[in-house]
Amino acid sequence: MSISRIMKLITGIFEGLLGIPLLGGLYIFSQGWAPLFVMLILHIITLILTKNDRGASGGSILGIITSCIGWIPVVGMIMHMLTAVVLLITAAMGDRKSYR
Repeated sequence: MSISRIMKLITGIFEGLLGIPLLGGLYIFSQGWAPLFVMLILHIITLILTKNDRGASGGSILGIITSCIGWIPVVGMIMHMLTAVVLLITAAMGDRKSYR
């Protein structure tokens, strides 16, 4: 399993936790939106690793967008859940590099 797939799993799990109704929003709000900044950095790192492995980068790009608009209450929750699903699916698919 490549590092980019592991990072997709990690960021997917974190996004899923931030997408929990009420609890995720309270955590983000209580920390002064710092979790969104941390997730932005993690998504950028995951995107770079995924590009190096020639994997699917849609989840990381969606994660970057989610981190930028995640401060909007209901939209952020929906985006966190959607991003978690996309990241976990792309992590399960594998990378093109591993097929060669």
